[in-house]
Amino acid sequence: MSLRDQDEGEVVDAEVVDADGALVLVAEPPAQPRVDHNTVLYPGQAIPTTADPSTQYTERDLYVSDETRKILEETDPTDSGPMRAFKDWCAEQGRVAVPCTTATFTEYGRHLMQRGLKVSTIKNYMSLIKTAMPPGKKPDNSLYLRLLANYRKNNKRALRTRQAFPLTLPYVVPMMEKAEADGRPIGIRDAAMFAFGYRFLGRSIEDADVMIEDLTVLDDRVVVWVAQDKTHKDEDQTIPLRDRPDIQLVRRMRRWLECLASHGITTGPVFRHLLKNGVPATEETRAKTATKRGTHLRGHVVNERVKHWFAKAGLVGDGRPITSHGLRAGGATDLAENGATDQELEDAGRWAKGSNIPRKVYVRPAQAAKSDPFAKVPVHAPGTSKGEKDR
Repeated sequence: MSLRDQDEGEVVDAEVVDADGALVLVAEPPAQPRVDHNTVLYPGQAIPTTADPSTQYTERDLYVSDETRKILEETDPTDSGPMRAFKDWCAEQGRVAVPCTTATFTEYGRHLMQRGLKVSTIKNYMSLIKTAMPPGKKPDNSLYLRLLANYRKNNKRALRTRQAFPLTLPYVVPMMEKAEADGRPIGIRDAAMFAFGYRFLGRSIEDADVMIEDLTVLDDRVVVWVAQDKTHKDEDQTIPLRDRPDIQLVRRMRRWLECLASHGITTGPVFRHLLKNGVPATEETRAKTATKRGTHLRGHVVNERVKHWFAKAGLVGDGRPITSHGLRAGGATDLAENGATDQELEDAGRWAKGSNIPRKVYVRPAQAAKSDPFAKVPVHAPGTSKGEKDR
């Protein structure tokens, strides 16, 4: 048959045949690298291929070094706690976790709601999961947000935020004294950590991330250099923490730093893990069991230490959770109850400019506690009731 339509001059149908009319099989072109300028491969990964490359690249263009790979793997957003839970759930459900579909994303949101989690917790988890998806393959969250709106409407308790019990001076001082009386390195560390946490007004992770080389201990204060925090992403800060007779920050920090130095530790995390024999962990001794936090204390460990010494000191709360955040809450509460302004609290706790947290969480409750309208009502005494007077 003719290869071309004689009227139109276009190829409309064709097969390659030889002179005898037998079909000739034409070999497909060899597979070529399927990459573009954004492709990044770890050492050992194969180059994806396609039969129609637009640009030719070599391995030199595609691979990162082992050092870069290590950093990227340690900061992998798909390896967070919420993402690990999401992957486990997807495996149980027979769904693909990364990149996930909008249906899977939406269904997982409903799964979290069925567990009765707080709205703020659900929003945080779902945001982390969406962020962890590859660029251009993030799920649509509009359906999940519709479910969340319904959840908020029908589960008012899920909106309740329970603040941590504030570890004010009447609580944190006995905790530190009890820890120091223990006499072991763990007690010395914990007492210094509580004094620092209360006075620094830091978030728990900020306390645990402080490095020895970022501290300057003077006779009347401890100076802390902070590379960044939650509200100062691109701004370092130098913060002087003046000592107090009740907190004894300088003495307690010096005692702990001397303990570290006696084991040859003069750099790295201040508040670090201890081995079973009480010796402070180093990168070498912690290597076999270390998590991504390395020798740094993890958040749940700090919480456990706070709960431990709170109970050991014979203290009783009011039903609110006892957590490491109570150190930050305790310092802020003491400031608010003693007349600190919104601005002073904002600066001391390094909240974002204009944040309503200092006023809403600390100042207003402190003012409300001092302003009781029933204080105007005379205290009733037996024999003074109106009915008795009339008789």
